[in-house]
Amino acid sequence: MFQQTLSHTYKRYRTIKSHIIKVLPVVILMPHSACNCRCLMCDIWKGNLNVKQLTESDINGLLESLKKFETKKVLMSGGEALLNPNFFKFCEILKKHEIRINLLSTGISLKKHAPLLAKWVDEIIVSLDGDQLTHDRIRNIPGAFEKLREGVIQMKEINPSYKIAARTVIHKLNYRKWPDIIETAKIIGLNSISFLPADVSSHAFNRQVLWDENRQSEILLPPEALPELKDIIEQLIIGYEKEFDDHFILESPEKIRGIYQYYAAFYGLNQFPHKQCNAPSVSTVIEADGAVRPCFFHNPMGNIRLNTLEEILNSSSAIDFRKELNVNEDPTCRKCVCYLHLRPRQTI
Repeated sequence: MFQQTLSHTYKRYRTIKSHIIKVLPVVILMPHSACNCRCLMCDIWKGNLNVKQLTESDINGLLESLKKFETKKVLMSGGEALLNPNFFKFCEILKKHEIRINLLSTGISLKKHAPLLAKWVDEIIVSLDGDQLTHDRIRNIPGAFEKLREGVIQMKEINPSYKIAARTVIHKLNYRKWPDIIETAKIIGLNSISFLPADVSSHAFNRQVLWDENRQSEILLPPEALPELKDIIEQLIIGYEKEFDDHFILESPEKIRGIYQYYAAFYGLNQFPHKQCNAPSVSTVIEADGAVRPCFFHNPMGNIRLNTLEEILNSSSAIDFRKELNVNEDPTCRKCVCYLHLRPRQTI
């Protein structure tokens, strides 16, 4: 966490008021388009034969904009970012400019890269889908859980205080395993865990064609399962009060209840959960081919191989997009599962 200056805070206020990016606290990079899992709720791996990846030139080309925008954190996402052979070179370049690096990973290759990860990456977030059997079934990779567990152990052996968090997508295939997921996270030594519902309605995660009802039904909880989901959530809130209080579970109980509300909204039982999100004003997503998006779910606004990041984010069309966006009315935002809200004084 960096010490935020009054100037930086003021520029964040100015960004919100003017819709012109003055500072950009977070940048999300996708170094590699492929993935080393074949998750049942994701289509990223289906593009593995058409690999795209960022280059050292791409990262160097971003530096001027990142410096001007006072970017303090880069989240390496994907795909699996570690598949890019220049991943640690990217980290070295960014670290020279005092940028913190977080990695969102499947966890499969943590053990292999543990010494370099401990050196260059500040924090890791791994995907955890359940206990061993559930995780391997959803990841669709034999031994995925054991590789993840061994990687966490190796990282902790190098640095016992190293922070590794988990992120779990709750859906039809694992909602009954929710308590087991929490216990598994504790057993393998993770520092925290967060939960979100499955995205089944956007073009994100390499969905060239929107999922039809049959494909959605493979992941989306059916209406008859909703009462059971609601009961599980209420039992979690009671049974894991300590884990909520000490932020081992990162969401509040109300946000966890929002997962039920999200799935119930698909059947018209309630509205999609109200959300606060200013992701397009405090962050951006740069994909493996250089495309720049305001967030994971909205359409690209440009490409860093054609224009600078500053030119893209402060183009008239990008400014108009931010100015006109209403996250509780926009059809993409209403169904969003992964939103971000950073207040101007909030450090990262």
